[in-house]
Amino acid sequence: GSQFTSDEFSSTVLGKEIKLSMDGKGRATDNAFIERLWRSVKYEKIYLNPPSDGLDLFLLLVEYFEYYNKERRHESIDYDRPMDIFKKAA
Repeated sequence: GSQFTSDEFSSTVLGKEIKLSMDGKGRATDNAFIERLWRSVKYEKIYLNPPSDGLDLFLLLVEYFEYYNKERRHESIDYDRPMDIFKKAA
């Protein structure tokens, strides 16, 4: 969000010798994979099942990430499941 690209935030962070990791103001290409993940979460779970409160949202996220990692097939890994890839590597 814009609060993380403001001059005040940037000055505070840089003043504490912390490196900022963004390639341009208001751009999210550094974290494109995370942006894509949250898009999937929203469109595949949250928008279809609007939470009634914070606990409901938490439970929806727990359920979705179980599905995402153990059941959902991912095009980027040849339609395999992340958990299957993890097990092969272990």
